[in-house]
Amino acid sequence: MKILFVCLGNICRSPTAEGVFRQYVEQAGLSDKVTIDSAGTADWHIGKSPDPRTQSAAAQRGYDLSGLRGRQVQAEDFHTFDLILAMDKSNFSHLQSIQPAESKAELALYLPRFGISPDEVPDPYYGGEDGFELVLDMLEQASQVLLDEVKAHV
Repeated sequence: MKILFVCLGNICRSPTAEGVFRQYVEQAGLSDKVTIDSAGTADWHIGKSPDPRTQSAAAQRGYDLSGLRGRQVQAEDFHTFDLILAMDKSNFSHLQSIQPAESKAELALYLPRFGISPDEVPDPYYGGEDGFELVLDMLEQASQVLLDEVKAHV
């Protein structure tokens, strides 16, 4: 199973989702069965590390995001990945507008796809440290539900 997490710049929410879910998958012993990546709809942070505040908040919970680098969603991602999960409605809409008609990927809003509210993972970039903690809380909850689905399919 191949899963792609997507936000705007690929330096806060989507790399956090990638790092959290990657650790869940590793702990479940499924690393050889699941491919995990993240990307942004914008090209502002290609090749850059996740935001230092993102990395710090993640590290405090035991997630290492230091090796991740920003990249932009490409048309081939819709053919490579089985599931593309957008962090918010704006990025979901952008992904819908560039999704090739013949692509195989299921495109969904991350939290609602797994019955979790609110509908969006808020962007913590312009806020304080508590925003990064909230994002982690949401992504940990969603990752557990996603892991349960992955276990049922592999």
